[in-house]
Amino acid sequence: MKLWGGRFSKNTDSEVNDFNSSIRFDMRMYRQDIMGSIAHATMLGKCNIIPKADSDLIVKTLKEILEDIENGKIEFMVDAEDIHMNIETILTSRIGDAGKRLHTGRSRNDQVALDIRMYIKDEISEIIAMLVSLEKSLLNIAKQNLGTIMPGYTHLQKAQPITLAHHTMAYFEMFKRDIGRLQDAYSRTNVMPLGSGALAATTYPLDREFVAKELGFDSVTLNSLDGVSDRDFVIELASALSIIIMHLSRYSEELILWNTNEFQFIEMDDSCSTGSSIMPQKKNPDVAELIRGKTGRVYGDLMSILTTMKGIPLAYNKDMQEDKECIFDAIDTIKLCIPVFEKMIVTMKVNPERMYSGAGGGFTNATDAADYLVKKGMPFRQAHEVIGKMVAYALDNGKALSEFTIEEFKSCSDIIEDDIYEAISLETCVNERNIIGGPAAQAVQKAIDAGYVFIENI
Repeated sequence: MKLWGGRFSKNTDSEVNDFNSSIRFDMRMYRQDIMGSIAHATMLGKCNIIPKADSDLIVKTLKEILEDIENGKIEFMVDAEDIHMNIETILTSRIGDAGKRLHTGRSRNDQVALDIRMYIKDEISEIIAMLVSLEKSLLNIAKQNLGTIMPGYTHLQKAQPITLAHHTMAYFEMFKRDIGRLQDAYSRTNVMPLGSGALAATTYPLDREFVAKELGFDSVTLNSLDGVSDRDFVIELASALSIIIMHLSRYSEELILWNTNEFQFIEMDDSCSTGSSIMPQKKNPDVAELIRGKTGRVYGDLMSILTTMKGIPLAYNKDMQEDKECIFDAIDTIKLCIPVFEKMIVTMKVNPERMYSGAGGGFTNATDAADYLVKKGMPFRQAHEVIGKMVAYALDNGKALSEFTIEEFKSCSDIIEDDIYEAISLETCVNERNIIGGPAAQAVQKAIDAGYVFIENI
C-alpha cells in the first residue's frame, strides 16, 4: 500500500507507477532528504508536536539509514516512487508507528523543495571550488607569458598585438563573473521552504527558523505558495551553468584553431588528445571539441526547465518533477568539463615564436602607425587615411610596415622620422598600452595580482 493510498481502492497500474516514479534520478538526494528529515524531526520533538522519545528514535534511525545507504546496504524501490517516500518507508519498516510521525506538519511538496535547494547549495559550492582551481591555473599561465606576444583578433582577422597573458586574463575575468553569478544564485537558493506544507502551511506550531538554522539556511520563505511552487533558483543555476560552459566553449574553439597546422600557436599534450583509426598522423583536440559539443546539452537543460515552468499555475504540479533531471544533467556536465578543461590548458605547449610571427603579419601595428602620426600633430582621421593608403601600398609590394625604407615612409607623409621603426615595433605596440585593462606587461601584472587577491577572498 502506498503511503498516500488510503483514499484509493485500486493499486497503481505498473506502467503508471514506473512512469510516475522518480527514484532513478532523485535518489542522489538521499543525504539531503535525510538531513532535512533529521532537522524536522528534531524540531517536532523540541516543540512537543510529537513525543520527544519518538523524535529521538527517528533521528537515531535516520542516521543509521544514511550510513547503510552509503555502505551500499540499501536498495531503493520503484514502488515507493521517489527518494522521500523510500526513506520514510525504510524508516517505518524499522521503527513502526514512531516512524509514521515524521511527516507531521510536512508535505512532500515542501520536502521536495527543501531537498533540491539543499542539493543545489552543495553543488554550487563544489562548482565554485572547481572554478577557483581553474582560475589559479589561468593566473599561472598568464604569469608565465607576460612577454609572449601574439596577435589579437576581431572578426577572426588580425587586429592588434597583445600578449598571451592578456588573452588568458580575459578568460580569467569571464570565469570570475561566473563565480559571482554562482554566489548570487547560492544566496537566493539559501532560503528554506520547509513549513510551507502542500501549499497553505500548517496548523502545527512549527519552529521554521530553528530548522533553517539546523540546515544552514540564511532565512525562510515568506509565502507558502511560493515556497513549494517556484523553481526560479533552479533556472538561475541552469542559466549560470550555461554561461560557464559558453565561456569554456569559446576558449575551446580558440584552442582548437590554435592547435591546427595553420596556426601552430599551441600543441595539445598527448594525454589530452586522441588519434584517428585510419590516419596515423592525426592528433585530435577531442577534449576541446567535446566541451564545445556539450555546450548545447547544457543550453538544452536550461530551455527544458524554462519551458516546463512557463505554464504552471500555482501551486505545485507534477510537471515540476521534470526540473531535476535537467538540472542534474547540467550540473554533471559542468563538473565533468571544468577539471578536464583545466588539465588540457595546463598541459598544452605554447609556441611563443609562432605567436610572435603571427603578430608580425596582418599589419597589426597599423593603429600604432596612425597614433604615431597623431602624436606628431596630424588629426586622427587624416592619419587613419594615410596609414590605410600605406597598407594598400604594402599589400601591392608584399611588404610589412616594418620593412618600409624611410623614403617609402616619407612618401606617405613627410612628418615621419626614423623613430617610426621603434614606434611600430611589436614590443612598443604592446607595452605602450599601459593603462588599466591594457596588454602592457605592467598592466597585466597588476591584473594578475588583483586576481590572486580575488581568489584568496572567495
